[in-house]
Order: sequence, then structure tokens, then C-alpha cells
Amino acid sequence: MDYTAQTAASSAQNVIRILEGRWKLVILFQLFGSNVRRFSELERAIPEVSQKMLIQQLRQLELDGVVARTVYPQVPPKVEYRLTEWGQSLCPVLDKLLSWAETAPVEVRERLIDAEQRPE
Repeated sequence: MDYTAQTAASSAQNVIRILEGRWKLVILFQLFGSNVRRFSELERAIPEVSQKMLIQQLRQLELDGVVARTVYPQVPPKVEYRLTEWGQSLCPVLDKLLSWAETAPVEVRERLIDAEQRPE
């Protein structure tokens, strides 16, 4: 597809909306590398997120085709999450984004990138 500045910006914004949400990237990094995780494993791996928010973010990622959910018909219920092939293809994209962020000027890096690591 040939993009204009307007259509490229619009398409990029739509894609970024898929990744918006405080916990989505954390979830993705937990699932990269063909990791299959049960819901309870994700809860333990991301203790700061509430169960409600984790469910909401996983559902959105599933609706957007990034995460696949498998429900096993057993008691107690067993639910597993994994990245779809398309979701797994985000790994190199996010690696590039991290590399790009590391090249930010010091004042930008301190203000934006390292801000979450500083105590409030």
C-alpha cells in the first residue's frame, strides 16, 4: 500500500491503540518467546495489576488478534494465553523501539524513559 503522510499517521495511530493500556506491554513481554501462560501465572508475574484489569487487557489483546486464549473444559477451569503469530511478530518491533529509546538525548531519556524508575 502506498501511504501519504496522513494515511501513514492514521494507520500508525490505529496500531498504537492496540498497545495502549498500562499493562498490555507487560503482558506481551511475559508472553514473548512462545510462552504459554495460565491466567494465574500472569497474575503472579504482574502482581501490581488487579485481576479485573488483567482480564480486561487480555480480552482487548484477544479481540485485536494479538493474544489467543485456550479454555480447557475441566474443573477447576484452566485458561491459557499465548501470542498469536501476528502478536509474536511484535517482538522485533518492540526491540527496535527500545533501541531507539536508548538513543534519546539525556534530558529526554531522564524525563520520559527513566521517569517510572524514579521514586515518587
